[in-house]
Amino acid sequence: MQTFFTDAQLADPGIERANEILRACVHCGMCTATCPSYQVLGDELDSPRGRIYLIKDMLESGRPADARTVKHVDRCLSCLACMTTCPSGVDYMHLVDHARAYIEKTHKRGFMDRMLRWTLARIIPYPGRFRLALIGARIGRPFKRLMPDKRLRAMLDMAPDRLPRPSPGDRPQTFAVPERKKRVALMTGCAQQVLDTDINEATVRLLTRLGVEVVVPEGMGCCGALTHHMGKEAEAHASAARNIRAFMAEARGAGLDAIVINTSGCGTTVKDYGDMFRHDPLAEDAAAVSALAKDITEFLSEIEIPAAEMGLRVGYHAACSLQHGQKIKDAPKDLLRRAGFEVVEPENSHLCCGSAGTYNLMQPEISAELKRRKVATLEAREPEVIAAGNIGCMVQIGSGTEVPVVHTVELLDWATGGPKPAKLAG
Repeated sequence: MQTFFTDAQLADPGIERANEILRACVHCGMCTATCPSYQVLGDELDSPRGRIYLIKDMLESGRPADARTVKHVDRCLSCLACMTTCPSGVDYMHLVDHARAYIEKTHKRGFMDRMLRWTLARIIPYPGRFRLALIGARIGRPFKRLMPDKRLRAMLDMAPDRLPRPSPGDRPQTFAVPERKKRVALMTGCAQQVLDTDINEATVRLLTRLGVEVVVPEGMGCCGALTHHMGKEAEAHASAARNIRAFMAEARGAGLDAIVINTSGCGTTVKDYGDMFRHDPLAEDAAAVSALAKDITEFLSEIEIPAAEMGLRVGYHAACSLQHGQKIKDAPKDLLRRAGFEVVEPENSHLCCGSAGTYNLMQPEISAELKRRKVATLEAREPEVIAAGNIGCMVQIGSGTEVPVVHTVELLDWATGGPKPAKLAG
């Protein structure tokens, strides 16, 4: 793609990088075949190629973002399926991230939009606040028809009927083992701590059973993904910096073989810390953290796990952040098969379920259609249980099916001697 940035514009490292990404695009349109929002809406501007044209025009002109550009960029799920499909290797992820930050700086949103985004950024990354908000949403659900905005109604609908008690295992501590083979830090997530405590507990049980010492670092918090995808760079970088310092304190202390992450949306962001801080004094530490970060299935694939014969038909949902963001496609399925599960996949395994962080709250209609399609193709394979590697996907799919939805690690924990997942025990 030909670009027309001035020398003065290219002096900005962000614009210089955007220029390189834009020039890699050859307009082929192959990305439209795997773009979820384009599949639902059929609008060229809701495809990666269309958004690239909008972003190019916005950045080259140097003008504030207009409402049309904002609308179509907001509709992007950041599923990154386009990057898997693109034959030219266009780095769409970093281009749309730059565009969102530019929009945040130059565009004044409507009052309701500003309020919702501000509220989400100050509640979801903080487990205590998030728990209180979900309790309040549950109480307010009978009054949802009075809500002035469909997104507020979607937020009330997404609140679960029951919340688990906070897990003591999510507090900073070390889970020691008699004969330590490896030592890892576990990122416990923020929303996950509130919505499903079974995931981290199963992860700790499984790792310690395999001789891996697990530490939950002091000072660790939200990975920064939520604010990062809203274009709130300062907030996202502040969250990331806290984690970098917390992880490096452990790495320089007793040492770390890996930073294990069982929420793939967080994993994609942590693995990008090195890029986020490439011009920052924390660059070296950020790169070290990114190099240590591993999805739980990625880490388990590197150590010996005993085989089993569980004999259950598992519908595997490949989270976008895992298959497209981290390029981890086979490890979860291979581990499940080794544990004796029969693994089946939906016809549209490359397409997003519609969760995408806060997308199901901010774009509820598109999200609902993507959920309907994903659930239909999963149920068509007649699974006894659905497994996924990301809490957002689990909540999204679980709200549309009666088939139990669990984390992959819960099934692996069960297969190696742990308890049967609670959702299967009923």
